Parts: sequence; C-alpha cells; structure tokens
Amino acid sequence: MRLGSLTRPELIFPDLPATDRPGVLHALAERIAGRGAVANAVDLYQKLLEREQLGSTGIGAGIAIPHCKLPGLKSGVVAIGMVPQGVDFGAVDGQPVKVFFLVVSPSDSPAEHLQVLAAISRWVKADRHAEKILALRDGDAAYDFLQEEGG
Repeated sequence: MRLGSLTRPELIFPDLPATDRPGVLHALAERIAGRGAVANAVDLYQKLLEREQLGSTGIGAGIAIPHCKLPGLKSGVVAIGMVPQGVDFGAVDGQPVKVFFLVVSPSDSPAEHLQVLAAISRWVKADRHAEKILALRDGDAAYDFLQEEGG
C-alpha cells in the first residue's frame, strides 16, 4: 500500500491553527468536512475525541495518527495536518506533535483501517521520513514528497 495513493493534495493542511489536542482534532474535522470528504464535521470530531480518550495516537518523533471509523462513509480518507510550532498531544515520547496523519475509515472496513494505520506507521519510521516531512511547510511539497517516497 503506497502512502502517496492514500491522500489528495486538497487534504493536506500545512497550517493548522491549533494549540491543543481538541483544537487539532476540531480543525482537521472542519477542514475535511469543508472539502466534502466527510458529511459532518461534528460527528467526525466526536469520533476522533472518543478515540483519543482511549489513549493518545501520538507515536513519537513529532507524529500522531488520529483515527476513527465512521458509519456511512463510502471510502477511507487520509488527511495530513501540520502544526509547525507543535502541540502537546500526549505522545509516547513526550515530544510535541507537529504532523498529524488523520485516518477515517468506513465502519464496515476494519481490515482496511488497520492496513492504512500500519502503512503510515511503517512509513514515518523508515528512512528518516518523519524528519523530512516535518521540514516541509507547504501542502503541495508534502504531497509531492509522499508521491516520491510513499512506500
């Protein structure tokens, strides 16, 4: 599964105006709904918040993979949000999170959901990808990088 094939340029947000975990989740939900990728920002935000209450999706090295399943979704959505100054997201290494890979899957596709999460996790841990994507400040550049280095 190639990471570059999982997202679209309009779902990469290099400038999320958030200062905390709920703010990041809210901003991502609003922007994704605004692009028509999900029907309802409030429903998405609630599902993401519920998942984060189980434990942080911050995997370390400045990366988090917030994720959830939504009923009625026709196909999965992968969006990328960046907060250049970083946000305390309760990551496993205690470091601020700057890049968020958001995964939203249909409720009836648990295998696909797990495959996408695994692909993202492998990619960010390989070949200094986390450092490289953190250095990008432009959505188009991030998308191009994912196309070139997308596993």
